[in-house]
Amino acid sequence: MIVIAHLSDTHIDSGQRSTERTRAVMAYLEDLPYDLHAVLVTGDVTDHALPAEYERARELLTSRHPVLICPGNHDDRQAFRTHLLGRPASAAPVNQVHRTDELVIALADSSVPGKDEGFLEEETLEWLDEVLDRTPSRVPVLVGFHHPPVSLHIPYVDGIRQFGEDRLAALADRHPNLTAFLCGHAHTAAATVFAGRPLLVAPGVVSTTRLPWERWAHPEDYVHLDHQPSLAFHVLDDQGRLTTHFRSVPVRPAPDGH
Repeated sequence: MIVIAHLSDTHIDSGQRSTERTRAVMAYLEDLPYDLHAVLVTGDVTDHALPAEYERARELLTSRHPVLICPGNHDDRQAFRTHLLGRPASAAPVNQVHRTDELVIALADSSVPGKDEGFLEEETLEWLDEVLDRTPSRVPVLVGFHHPPVSLHIPYVDGIRQFGEDRLAALADRHPNLTAFLCGHAHTAAATVFAGRPLLVAPGVVSTTRLPWERWAHPEDYVHLDHQPSLAFHVLDDQGRLTTHFRSVPVRPAPDGH
């Protein structure tokens, strides 16, 4: 049995709120009496893509479990590489793959520099196609990115989702061992289907989106700031069946206020 933790949208900035919420989630994962296969962070790691924010994120997102992180629309590719991943600066998409004998996780960069919506560049699709071609057909592949490639019936989010999704769907059709898609961006837990596979959306760490039918009294109030940070656990069993559980984590500010 493979267990993967999936969190998203930490939006780490210079304030204590985002730090405390991210720290609480990571501490919860550290305290688990179980070694996770991986911890996925699907974008919007920082709020303003500042070097200091990435330095803080690098400290907070350290774990005894393998941690894999992709950028979102609030991130900057060059700063992400330099200050978070410790790699040379580059404006190319930040695509990463994690391989084991049991599972492959491919994290694709759906960010579009200077824009909020998402799109997988041809370079990224070619990379993903190669990752899948190199993976034995018996090994499941999970593909993650920041932007959901379908509408989630949240107008604000749907306007800045991932576009050009027909190209990704065509790629999935060529690779039966592509098991599921994982993303963030919506700041709410959601489960749907894309290209005949599960599309699983991690809840937000920094905040929770109000759904349209929750906002009649306050139509301009888009987020819950008082909800606890949450994450998903994806479980892949020996029969190849994927199950997802969601957990909220209480936040306890550090005694010294840091």
